[in-house]
This record gives sequence, C-alpha cells and structure tokens, in this order.
Amino acid sequence: MNGSKQKTSILKKIPIADIKDSAVLMKDSSLRGVLMTNSLNFSLKSTEEQDAITYRYQDFLNSLDFPLQILIVTRKFDVSDYLEMLEKKRNEQDNELLKIQVSEYIDFIKGLTQLVNIMSTYFYLIVPFSQSEETKKKAKGGIGGAVSGIFKGFGKKDAQKKVQSYDELRVGLWQRIEYISSGLSAIGLKTVALNNEELLELFYRVYNPEAKEKPKMEPEVPTESK
Repeated sequence: MNGSKQKTSILKKIPIADIKDSAVLMKDSSLRGVLMTNSLNFSLKSTEEQDAITYRYQDFLNSLDFPLQILIVTRKFDVSDYLEMLEKKRNEQDNELLKIQVSEYIDFIKGLTQLVNIMSTYFYLIVPFSQSEETKKKAKGGIGGAVSGIFKGFGKKDAQKKVQSYDELRVGLWQRIEYISSGLSAIGLKTVALNNEELLELFYRVYNPEAKEKPKMEPEVPTESK
C-alpha cells in the first residue's frame, strides 16, 4: 500500500502527461520535441575551422527567439546484446578452432568491461512550444491560430477545439525542430528527432538511472563529424 502511494506521489511530480506523435505533451498542455545530436572533434580542427564553427554557432544561438535546453546523458555502455550475439555465433560454429577463438574473445570483452567502466555519452536538444507562443504567432500573422481553452470544456465543439489546438501546436513545434536541424547542420552537426518509443526509453533511463532492463530500441546515433 505504501509502495503504491509512493509511486503515485512520484508520478504527480513528473510534468509529463503523455507521449505521442514523436512529441512530449506536458501537464500544462505545452509540447516538447527532443533531438539527438552528435559531437564534433573540435580540438582536431584547424584554427580557421574552429573560428568558423564558433562564429556559425554564435549566429545560430543569436537567431533563436525561444529557449532551447541541452541535455547530456552519460550511461555505462551495455555490451550484453553484443555478447549474446557472439555466443550465438559461437554455438552455430562447426569449426572447433573458431569456437575456441570466439570463446576467448568473449572472455576478453567480459574481463575488459569488469576492469574498466566504458561510458557512452548522448547529447539531446529539448525544443519547447506552448499555446501562448501559438497565440503570439497568430497576432503576428503566423501559420495557424490561437484556440482558447486548450484541453478545457466539454461537448463536441470543445473536443474539436482540443484537436485543432493540439495539431496547431504540433505544427509549430516541428517548424522549430526543422529550423534547429538546419541551423546545426551548417556547423557540421547531425540531428535526429526521437520517436515515441525512443522518448519513452530516454525518460525511463533518466528517471531510473540504475535500471538493468535492456532498452526496447535505441535511437540511431548520428555518426561523429570530423
């Protein structure tokens, strides 16, 4: 009983209401999109390249008229799937010599991961969009329009407004995501928007950092730019 109450109390403190359409719906009815990005080997660049990247990044930041959150997640590298694949290949192997070599390699990987903590670092950009910003867009003659009483009221008309307002917010959010992706590509960074399953996995890992469960699906990590 106490465990159930504690779980309910924790859930109340999490500001997420739902995850759908590759977006996070917050309890205040605003939306969040999450982009995964790669890193740059900045120290390996020439002085001219470093200056160019710095100036372009500065121009990109100055062009933003909305907040942008940078999230860095570091977690221990999980080799269990890789080891499972190796063991499967070893068991399917008819050549005894190759079986021995694969077994030795498996033991080497297991020993290495026990001696050294191999960490993986992931970089995310969290993009917000809210009803108040959609209202400002309409006042400026932007795409879409403001629908009052988002997610409030009853009846068919209110339900239609709810759907319409959500769709308009989603359009505004994806315009921002596309703008950010385009701006970062100019400095050599690649981005990919997380889908529903990837978002669920990300937040599960954030709120359960010690979890041992295998992820259902890892997002495709962009290759590192050089």
